[in-house]
Amino acid sequence: MIEVAMLTREVTRVDYSGAPPVNPQRFTMSDFADLARRAIRDSGYSMKAAARAMNYDPAYLSRVFSGKQKPSANLAASLDALVGADGALAATVLNEDEESRVARSAANPSRLDAGTVDALAGVLAAYRRLDDTVKPESVIPATVTQTKEVTRMLRGARGAYRDQLAEVASEWVQFSGWLFAQVRKDAAAVGLLNDALELADEIGNGTLAAQALNFKGYIARQQNRHQGIARWFSAAANTPGAHPAQRIGDFLQAAAGMAAMGELDSALRMVEEAEGLTDKAAALPPPETAYWLTPAFNRLNMGLCTLELGRYREAADHLRSGLAGLPEELRDAPWSWEHKDALRRAVAAA
Repeated sequence: MIEVAMLTREVTRVDYSGAPPVNPQRFTMSDFADLARRAIRDSGYSMKAAARAMNYDPAYLSRVFSGKQKPSANLAASLDALVGADGALAATVLNEDEESRVARSAANPSRLDAGTVDALAGVLAAYRRLDDTVKPESVIPATVTQTKEVTRMLRGARGAYRDQLAEVASEWVQFSGWLFAQVRKDAAAVGLLNDALELADEIGNGTLAAQALNFKGYIARQQNRHQGIARWFSAAANTPGAHPAQRIGDFLQAAAGMAAMGELDSALRMVEEAEGLTDKAAALPPPETAYWLTPAFNRLNMGLCTLELGRYREAADHLRSGLAGLPEELRDAPWSWEHKDALRRAVAAA
């Protein structure tokens, strides 16, 4: 955890002022090298063993892992398959056109174009998917770098696409906060989520604002602070512009906090509010910035809520169904461990 602690201090010292020193190579070599090296290690491979498994020259692999050579598309795909990242690792690398666009925008952020924003959003989407299969500690270093690069670009951005880049930047900052929350670097996580919230408010994006508040509720739950759980999830549920699927999950998790404090009437009213949003949420796809908010995922939230209400059999049913309903690639994600533990407690108490 020493490395993570050092990165935490680095994040809290980020200076967004001055000309944005964005380096497109960050998106093609250095960060991919770091992600791939850590993913290989987490999967139990040495570099030589990985080279043998993929039938690649160890010297070539060494150059890629050290950030001295850009990975070929075939190598990126092979590494991805080796660690079981389901395409996410390979998708963190920009293609030539995307790299060229990012380079132009890096050199002159005032002439930011839509292609650059799309490219940076695509890298972020890949990182989010990678978080579902790789340990958060292994995603943090490259994420910190990416977040600093994108927010610095935003500092100098002008024109019609500036707000779109602000959305992507808010997501990057929020994602960094989420990763730090997972490894219990709570102070750094809260600071990042506050920054993400400010960016979301600046552009009036209720979905992003609600998600940042949701993650603050998650931190409160890890700290076993019931009042904080109720406060932050309630704030998320009542954020203007929040998606109905977000509001369902947030009301249920706020209700869990209220129930834990003995405020059962308030908790049950929140459950009713969540249930009243079911049809509205079902009529809409999940928000792109919170793609995991499916009906199955909200069964998990209902499970956490009914567990705190003392309805143990009902909680076990919701948690069991929610876990079974997750896509296969998400069933062993580190964030799912909390729900698996809740299921064990519900079964034991039933």
